[in-house]
Amino acid sequence: MRLKLTAENTGGELLLFKDEAAFDRLFFSKDRFNKYFTIAWNRAESQTVTIDGTEYDFPANTLLTLLFNQSFSFENSSGIIAWQFNREFYCIIDHDSEVSCVGFLFSSTDHLFVKLNDLALQKLQLLSDVFIEEFNTSDNIQNEMLLVLLKRLIIYITRLARSGFTPVAKIQDERFHIIRKFNLLVEKNFKSEHSVSFYADQLCKAPKTLSNLFAIFNQKTPSQIIQDRITVEAKRLLCYTDRSIKHITFELGFEDVSYFSNFFKKNTGVSPSDFRNPPANSKEGK
Repeated sequence: MRLKLTAENTGGELLLFKDEAAFDRLFFSKDRFNKYFTIAWNRAESQTVTIDGTEYDFPANTLLTLLFNQSFSFENSSGIIAWQFNREFYCIIDHDSEVSCVGFLFSSTDHLFVKLNDLALQKLQLLSDVFIEEFNTSDNIQNEMLLVLLKRLIIYITRLARSGFTPVAKIQDERFHIIRKFNLLVEKNFKSEHSVSFYADQLCKAPKTLSNLFAIFNQKTPSQIIQDRITVEAKRLLCYTDRSIKHITFELGFEDVSYFSNFFKKNTGVSPSDFRNPPANSKEGK
C-alpha cells in the first residue's frame, strides 16, 4: 500500500507506506530531489537496515527516524509502516515550538531507534489506522486533518524517545534544548565550520561549558559530533557520487586534500580512495 497526498498550492507531500516490498531511498540517485523526512516502524521480526552504506540492527516493534538526505534500505521492507513528508508539507524547523524535535529526533550521525512497549504499539496502530482512513477520505479538510495527525505522530514519538534518553527531570531543563540547537547548527554549518568555538559563540556559551553540558547527558563531545557529521557526509559522497576526492575535500570545507585524507582515515580507519574502491584482498568494505 502506498498512499500519497500532494498540496498543489505549496508542493507539500505526505506519504504512507504499508506492506511495500520495495520501499527504500537512495538520495544521490533516483530519489535525489524528493527530500522526505522518514519515520519507519518495524512491525515484523528483527531485521537489518542499511543507512548511508552502513548496516544496523532494526529490532521488531521499534521506530526509526531518518533525515531527508539519508539513503536507506530495509532487509524486509514489507514488514515496515513508514511515513514520509517534505518541508513544504510540514517544516519541523519553522514549527519547532510545536513538536520540539529538531536536533534530537532526526539526526545524520546518531540514528534514533525508539523501542515500543505494548501501550505504544496500540497507540501507533490506532494512529496508523486513522491515517489510512484520512488518506482515503477526499474532502476539503483532508490536508488539515493529515497535518494534525502528522504533528501528533511526531510529538508522540518525541515523547517516547525522550523518556528513554535521560531522566525526566533533566529533559525539562533548558540545557537539553541547547543540545538540540547545537545539533541543528552543526547540520546547517558543518561544511564550512569545523571548530567547536564557532558553535559555542552562536549559542553564547564557552566551549568548555558545551563540553560539560554534553557530558551531563552522556552525549559525544561537541568535537566528536562535528567530526562525525563531516565523516558521514564524506562517506555519502564517496559511496553515491562520482565526485573526485579533491572536489569532496573543498565541498566539505577542507583546503588541502592530504589534510582531508588524514582526517577521513583517522575517523574511519581507511583512506578515502580505499573506502571508495576497497583493495581486492581487503576485508574492509563500505
